[in-house]
Amino acid sequence: MLVTLGYGRTGLQVDLPDRHVVKCLGYQPIPPIVDGRATVCRALAEPCGTPPLAELARGRSSVCIAICDFTRPVPNRLILEPVLETLEANGIARDAILILIATGMHRPSTQTEIVEMLGETIARNYRVASHNGHDVSAHTYLGATPRGVPVWIDSRFVAADLKLAIGLIEPHFMAGFSGGRKLICPGLAALETIRVWHGPAFLEHPLARAGCLTGNPVHEENTFIGRMAGCDFIVNVVIDDRRRLVSVVAGDMEAAFFEGVACARQMATDTVAEPVDIVVTSAAGYPLDATFYQAIKGMAGALPIVKPGGTIILAAALSEGIGSPEFRQIFEDHASLDDFMEQIRCDRYFKMDQWQLEEFARVHRHARICVVSDGLDEASLRRMYVDTASTVEAAVAAAVQRHGPKAAIAVIPKGPYVLAEVC
Repeated sequence: MLVTLGYGRTGLQVDLPDRHVVKCLGYQPIPPIVDGRATVCRALAEPCGTPPLAELARGRSSVCIAICDFTRPVPNRLILEPVLETLEANGIARDAILILIATGMHRPSTQTEIVEMLGETIARNYRVASHNGHDVSAHTYLGATPRGVPVWIDSRFVAADLKLAIGLIEPHFMAGFSGGRKLICPGLAALETIRVWHGPAFLEHPLARAGCLTGNPVHEENTFIGRMAGCDFIVNVVIDDRRRLVSVVAGDMEAAFFEGVACARQMATDTVAEPVDIVVTSAAGYPLDATFYQAIKGMAGALPIVKPGGTIILAAALSEGIGSPEFRQIFEDHASLDDFMEQIRCDRYFKMDQWQLEEFARVHRHARICVVSDGLDEASLRRMYVDTASTVEAAVAAAVQRHGPKAAIAVIPKGPYVLAEVC
């Protein structure tokens, strides 16, 4: 069976043994939107749970628009052009509009990335800045949540007279789904907030997983934080596995988000009849597979359908390596994941990006992990507690030998974008 996995910017075709493959999981077909601009304009004029954007804009003195960074394939230009036209047509001066890239704890966006995300015209003619979660002095303290999370949000967003958030709704391995409130927390939150919200008390909860919103403390907490920050209007999209627009929702931060989630869940959910021995998957290609840090989402997406003690084979380009210096240092500091997990349960221990390794540890406890990549050498990969192979085919052959002649394989070509479930 020939399958193309999401890998880098080009994809990776692999040949898998037909007799072992029980299913290739992917998006359910939904007709793509033909006229994206017209659909965005209609959503702005007929939003869910709020007045139209034009009405909200009248009489406002300043606007802050939070957008995702380059790790999310949001069609920002398609959305921003009518949003910006609406704001200016209703009396808001161009120099009173700030496009704020909600990086969370990711690095600042480069000028090349900004142009790629926004197009040259918007990048050249509007104020664009990156959030810096490391500088607490650039944030406003809004108080603490009932669960004890201190809320520090980028002061530029808090101070704006009109607050907008533009994003993408897709499965998220901690928060259930991305989009909506996630642009604010973690997107515009300081490290002081994220280190608690992304701590073991939240991430070790059994409902803190992809596709789950009810009872998920990660989702509930950042929704509460979003309310504290005061988001006035969101525009969220749902895209298919070819990154074509299939839904646009706009309006209230919660009502519009849930409307978009219904579409995303319908499209992204696919099932197998029973858990399998081996899952072959990806991190869905660039930009999510640029670093090992981001590629962990592909491993987590396979977790619901792999047997305990099974094998997850992940193909990821890792063109930018492991991740941040802080994330790389965690691997140097701990000889094993058991040592790392013991440390993070101590209140005094904290390392930037530890939350991603905690999610990796959850997968690692359940299954064996093999990573295939041309971005990192074998020695570097093995330092990250994974097996490696030169090709996906070689990794599959070794896994079949390990699990036996009746080993069952499931394939998730787009990794974290699919809600894989056992029906």
